[in-house]
Amino acid sequence: MKFNKRSAWDAAKPETTSKTDSLVRLNKLIADSGIASRRAADRMIADGLVTVNGKKVYELGVKVDANKDKVFVDGAPVRKKFENMYIMFHKPRGVLTTMFDPEGRPTIKDFLDSVPARVFPVGRLDWDSEGLLILTNDGDFSNRITHPKEEVTKTYLVKVDGHPTDEDIGKLKRGVSIIGGKASAKHVERVKRGKEKYAWLKVIISEGRNRQIRKMFEKIGFDVLKLQRVAVGTLRLGNLERGQLVFMNEEMAAKVFTPDDPDALVKKLGEKKLVTHSKSAKRTGLKGKPRSTKRDYQPKTTLDL
Repeated sequence: MKFNKRSAWDAAKPETTSKTDSLVRLNKLIADSGIASRRAADRMIADGLVTVNGKKVYELGVKVDANKDKVFVDGAPVRKKFENMYIMFHKPRGVLTTMFDPEGRPTIKDFLDSVPARVFPVGRLDWDSEGLLILTNDGDFSNRITHPKEEVTKTYLVKVDGHPTDEDIGKLKRGVSIIGGKASAKHVERVKRGKEKYAWLKVIISEGRNRQIRKMFEKIGFDVLKLQRVAVGTLRLGNLERGQLVFMNEEMAAKVFTPDDPDALVKKLGEKKLVTHSKSAKRTGLKGKPRSTKRDYQPKTTLDL
């Protein structure tokens, strides 16, 4: 299936065949080929790993002719781009979010034999964490998800070695100081999971700093025992098994840009119940007795999720 990017996230431009429009930024060409994200491509260029027509290029922002110039990354040619792919992957614990590890540890590449194109991870999950990881060969899509201005939400289930109080949860919402500056959670709530000795919480953030949630809980006196990402935006992990992946269509992929906001959902549900109650009251008489009808009417409250 060919994805219509314009309808999903308005990131594409109309295709043209003019010589001027065949010029693209070098980092974009590399990202579009599925080798790496734009930021990673910039690092490759700065490290002297990229050549154009046999010459190393160090300048960031340089443009090349996608139809004529011969571009190599670390000795391998940048091949013609495959159709854009968007993949949802359940990363297990004990797997690195990278395509290669010099120490021979398990990487996400070990799970991608069924993927017909070179893809790269959008963001990362550390060695001890598991859950939803998005893979793609679309540099624009990846760049938009990771750009701070988009404030794409990430939802986690977190198990800690204790029971945070309301005051502790308040600190996470207001923000705590960690390496790199103040960090806060958009939403925190307790989650019941059977007869667990320790507490589970659902935490939603819109940043993506390295080990951010672990550092935030450490700041309020708790160690994270388990960490699972269960959603990016409103794209949810669901019942996808560890180590499994699914290919996404454009509608599914676009869910990452819809914020996961439980507080707004509760407010919407409350307003809907209030409207239903008001309508029900109008159907009663002054003494509060319902009008006589042939059958009882039971108002229904529904909410499309």
